[in-house]
Amino acid sequence: MRNRQSAKYYLFSLLTICVLFSNTSTAAEFTAGPVFHDYGKKVQVEGVKFNAKAQFKVAFDVAKGAEPGKLNRQFDSLARFINMHVASGVPVENIQLALVVHGSATLDLLTNSHYQQKQGADNANIALLNALMAQQVSVIVCGQSAAGHGYANEAFLPGVDVALSAMSAHALLQQQGYTLNPF
Repeated sequence: MRNRQSAKYYLFSLLTICVLFSNTSTAAEFTAGPVFHDYGKKVQVEGVKFNAKAQFKVAFDVAKGAEPGKLNRQFDSLARFINMHVASGVPVENIQLALVVHGSATLDLLTNSHYQQKQGADNANIALLNALMAQQVSVIVCGQSAAGHGYANEAFLPGVDVALSAMSAHALLQQQGYTLNPF
């Protein structure tokens, strides 16, 4: 009797998973744009549209660095956020994002020469970060993490702001009306 119940449960679980996956989008449907054409791939979700008056002020917290020479996928999430919301009706000027970086992700904000010295590879994040900053995304590095890694402000890409800490950056952003996007 117990084996029959286990078999039924297993079959039910398998069928549920099949139904769930048959209703999801495939990776082939993910595309970049309309703002970032090399980053931020997203899929359109049928029936989801935003009012053109929608406003977003969102802070993203990134502590985990990418593998040396690789793109930090969490940085790419900001481009995806912008692409998917603009594609769904939100004007790009109604989206204000901040990227707060600390921990091992601090290295992903370094100029190429500093990154090469530390990681032995080119910094694959530079083009994405420059594209984000060109769209008015605030990029903030934790001063405590910078000091812990032994980097002065000049080691970071132009446009990266150095805060006292990631904690203080988030506190100030919350006072400005930013919400925290969980990863």
